[in-house]
Amino acid sequence: MPLTAAQIGQLVDGLGPAKAVTDPERVADYCHDEHSYVTPGRPCAVVLAETAADVQAAVRWAAEHRVPVIPRGAGTGIVGGTATTDGCLVVSVARMKAIRELSPADEIAVVEPGVINADLDRAARAHGLMYAPDPSSFETCSIGGNVATNAGGLRCVKYGVTRDSVLGLEAVLADGSLIRTGRRTVKGVAGYDLTGLLVGSEGTLGIVTEATLRLRPAPRTPPVTVAAEFGSVVAAAEAVWAIVRRSVGPSLLELMDRATLEALDAWRGIGLDPGTQAMLLCQADGPDAADAAQVMARCCEEGGASIVVVSDDEAEAAQLLDVRRMAFTAIERAGACLIEDVCVPRSKLPEMFAAVERTAAAHDLAVPTVAHAGDGNLHPVFVFERGLPEIPQAVWDAADEIFRVALELGGTLTGEHGVGTLKRHWLGAELGEATMAAQLAIKRALDPLGIMNPGKKI
Repeated sequence: MPLTAAQIGQLVDGLGPAKAVTDPERVADYCHDEHSYVTPGRPCAVVLAETAADVQAAVRWAAEHRVPVIPRGAGTGIVGGTATTDGCLVVSVARMKAIRELSPADEIAVVEPGVINADLDRAARAHGLMYAPDPSSFETCSIGGNVATNAGGLRCVKYGVTRDSVLGLEAVLADGSLIRTGRRTVKGVAGYDLTGLLVGSEGTLGIVTEATLRLRPAPRTPPVTVAAEFGSVVAAAEAVWAIVRRSVGPSLLELMDRATLEALDAWRGIGLDPGTQAMLLCQADGPDAADAAQVMARCCEEGGASIVVVSDDEAEAAQLLDVRRMAFTAIERAGACLIEDVCVPRSKLPEMFAAVERTAAAHDLAVPTVAHAGDGNLHPVFVFERGLPEIPQAVWDAADEIFRVALELGGTLTGEHGVGTLKRHWLGAELGEATMAAQLAIKRALDPLGIMNPGKKI
């Protein structure tokens, strides 16, 4: 049943008009993420939470009135994970920005979910530490969203994804209760791993209101960077696999194909050579970085790279990584984009890149592709005409082919962006009937009313 003005008034009275927003123009700003192409519904209100108690009050009100709850952080997701439905309640934690504790002795940070990823890393580096996960949107994405999607980043090949840096969580469950999971210690196996369950759950099991995060010693010397250009993207992917087999511990292995490089060159004038079909950026940090970089450079040369450059200059390395981080922005200048996110075993990376090229040609589409290649994580970007009312069927058909090839190669539908709304159609093909049933049972146990971010994740 539609909510009455009196019922919505209870929420506003309880939290105050500064935190419970009902003005349609302001509410509209909280209805979608960056690139999901999901048509949002109209929420009944938006709660701008400033404390865990605010989140609890909002969720308790929603549970009482059977109102769907859409948790929201910085809104930088791209799979419709924060897309709204008519009558829902958006609970934003973007105002919860405090770094509550940063302990150099224990190498941990305790933070609220609205803390921006890069801000935490900068705070850690003031103590000789670092926060390792670094999504491409690290300057704008928040820790809460990173935890919700188990976000990755450029340094994943060495330091792992967000889950590998989360020690414990505070979260509000679907009945408004507040729980703490995990620990502050290096080791701990008491009870079930509810921390691991909440990380990557995309707000369907609860809303994170605090995270205890692992920090790591920051490298004491500048990283050494290798930039290599190849005559084919498959050759570049084969060089990645060669580097992985050498076990030299790269801290970064990023690959950009010709279409991506052309977009960057058109925007920023990177001096792209006509024969360059792919660029591989490699980096090593730590005391053995110089030796590791030389090994990676040899792998590139043996793999047929036309140009291989090795540098320990920090400014040059930063410039190269900025080019990589600008890739999606450059591609978006060419049209509307559906940014995808498949991951395959690293030995299958050349086959996956070849499949992307075949699919793009078969459907006559532009599909620039970048990759966290050291993880086997590709981001094919389907470019289509801007201003269309919906994504063209040819794009969906091509995406379907790429998803199915990734699964056939032993991969997954998403390495870091999450399932959200856009990928639920394909989830059963990866998980299978029995596993889907088990996941749904967990959902029902923790959210019996089905109000937490319904229609997402599973």
